Amino acid sequence: MCLPPVKAGGLYLDAMLKNVAVLIDGGHLRVRARISKQDYVPAFIENFSKKSLLNHEEELQRILYYDCPPYNGTVKLPISGTAKTFTSSSAWLDDLASRDLFAIRRGVLKFRGFIPEKRSVQPNKILTDDDFKPLFEQKGVDMRIGLDIANYARNKLVCRIILVSNDTDCIPALKLARISGLQTVLICLPGRKPHSELAAHADYVRTVSWP
Repeated sequence: MCLPPVKAGGLYLDAMLKNVAVLIDGGHLRVRARISKQDYVPAFIENFSKKSLLNHEEELQRILYYDCPPYNGTVKLPISGTAKTFTSSSAWLDDLASRDLFAIRRGVLKFRGFIPEKRSVQPNKILTDDDFKPLFEQKGVDMRIGLDIANYARNKLVCRIILVSNDTDCIPALKLARISGLQTVLICLPGRKPHSELAAHADYVRTVSWP
């Protein structure tokens, strides 16, 4: 809930702290961070989350981080048909979940097959397994973001939603938040302009540099 205005000299101060929730689409943040050669580890995510706040104006209620654990499973390589097993740890998500005010929303990473590397598309070239890369798709992340925004809007748990995403599937949830009286902030990452339709449904677009 919003903190009440402070009375000073018989007058209520117009400026008051806004209780906020930060919602982070991990896939979006990770791609942009790695393009900028940032070390994408829990400490980086935590520092970036806190840097998204206006310290003189906003009080953090919670950080919701949405991502998928790494894919673990066995598939057949596209040329040889040899079995390949993907194994990776999600310990970094557990680390993030243990940090103050963090909550993790886990989607599912689906294997969608192999696609050619750009360098592999050459006339008369005999392709090998090394010329392909796996394709994965996140499932359930945008739905979880929308549900949490709707919950915040319905229960008036915060005054302001800070969203780190560039997914236009979030637009209906942002509309609902504004109709319900919440303010919405869209975070613009370094080197990337926000989607114009997404920005149109945010009260503020805030550029945040890397920590």
